[in-house]
Amino acid sequence: MAQIATRTSKFPQSSHPDQQALLGFDTQAFETTTRLEELPANQSLGLALGWDFAQHGLTPPVEHLFKQSPLLQGWQAGRATFGRRTLRSHSHAGLWLQLRTHAWARGRSFEDVQLTPNFLQQIDVSHCPITRQELNQKTGHRQQRSIDRVRNDAGYAAGNIVAMSRAANTAKAGHDWASAQSVADSVQQGPLQSVAGLGPAEWQRIAVLCSFVTELPHEEAARIPLSVLPPNRLRLFNPIQALQALVTRQLAKPGWSQRLARIESLLPSESMRADFNRFIMALAPRVLAVKDLDHEQQIRWALEDAWQQPLLIKRWTRFAAQLNAAQAEALVARAAAKGLSTLHVMQHSTPNAMEGWALENKGFCPRSGLSTPAEQDSTGRA
Repeated sequence: MAQIATRTSKFPQSSHPDQQALLGFDTQAFETTTRLEELPANQSLGLALGWDFAQHGLTPPVEHLFKQSPLLQGWQAGRATFGRRTLRSHSHAGLWLQLRTHAWARGRSFEDVQLTPNFLQQIDVSHCPITRQELNQKTGHRQQRSIDRVRNDAGYAAGNIVAMSRAANTAKAGHDWASAQSVADSVQQGPLQSVAGLGPAEWQRIAVLCSFVTELPHEEAARIPLSVLPPNRLRLFNPIQALQALVTRQLAKPGWSQRLARIESLLPSESMRADFNRFIMALAPRVLAVKDLDHEQQIRWALEDAWQQPLLIKRWTRFAAQLNAAQAEALVARAAAKGLSTLHVMQHSTPNAMEGWALENKGFCPRSGLSTPAEQDSTGRA
């Protein structure tokens, strides 16, 4: 299983014991006083969340500031301990706390070992991958930046979340690969020109995004056009899509022809190399025909739009049909090892790839650990 990711600088984490010690924080006082291990999971998570709000010098949402709220109690205990000795406030730390609060209030699982402020910084984007509109911070605005769980039967965990607009997040709601593709096909055929404010191109991108984290038969995954490139740090469950993304991204960086020639040389047969070359000959002209390719977003969209051409899909499908899933995965690994990927590629075994996703509980915390039933928000998503 592949994950294509960029490398970014580390961001300080609130829970790091060495960092707390350096700042003079009493890391044992809160745990000893409240005996978190003796409390119901929902209450202990709320206390810890309030503690982290205080550690970052931020105030929890007002709806949680009532007397019986464990979040309020944790925040008050943290303020008494930290005083003004708080961590430097950062927008991604605030987003991390908001996301944890959203998950906690609804009983959703939140994996907080890998899913950190630094991780949110790495997946942040300037434009929505679905609507292609610039994101903003205006509360309630259609293009307000939000975080979406791509698989709705999984919790908030590394590899399952992407940044997108509020409009796209709301429209996607509980859709998976199959249902989103059904909506895309329906809107494409008419007479409706949009569903939930999104047109056929946007729904196709939602469907493809969902397909990345859905285990599909190799033949089915090989037929899916790359209408949206995989967002940073998203887990790709289908090796052929990882190869598809790796090859497509080559055209975004100078020296692509040499890198593609080296990837071609890794293929095991002459017929496969010939079909690969025919695919590249269909892809490259459609991207290079776009005059304005000096902006990262313009390049990304040109690559995605090239996949709307039937000839390109036909040639890719013919090439991909000659590989099986294991061969595609091995090819991605070999290309990455030889430095032929334009982005950092991480490969995970299946258990590790879904660690913390809480698939066994459909993305919720274990029922035995909840003091109240999980709630759903107005979009029907929990």
